[in-house]
Amino acid sequence: MSAESKEVNVPVRPDSYLTLHYRITLASGPGKDSVFTDTFDGRPATLQMGSGQWAPGLEAALLGHAEGERFSVTLEPAQAYGDRNPDLIQRVTRAMLAEHAGADATFEPGDLVEFAAPNGGRYSGVLKEIDDESALFDFNHPLAGVSLRLDVALLGVL
Repeated sequence: MSAESKEVNVPVRPDSYLTLHYRITLASGPGKDSVFTDTFDGRPATLQMGSGQWAPGLEAALLGHAEGERFSVTLEPAQAYGDRNPDLIQRVTRAMLAEHAGADATFEPGDLVEFAAPNGGRYSGVLKEIDDESALFDFNHPLAGVSLRLDVALLGVL
């Protein structure tokens, strides 16, 4: 073996730890062309593949790319955060809302409200409408039903 080793750019694997810059832009829907998140103008992000930090389809788009690469990919909703599920738009009683948020909490449509899940976890929904009896929430992921463009600069792959 020679003392001079050729640098090999390691490809992203399902268990890789990444340092990267990324931008997620809405590629469809009412917010088309608006930027959802962008790290290019700040500190890079880190991502542990397979840990649930990103949707599986977003992670799949990174597989096989190597350190130093810059690339873009457009993902359909099924590859990103899924299609919108009408069953996840649900009405909650004001009593239940007060129980989870506090009796003196006030809400406006568009607010993101967090609830305790039966398994001890947390989940959240966007308030769509509210009246004296109940509130209507959308528990879909905010990016459900939207195509996304992912721009990536892979800075490091471990």
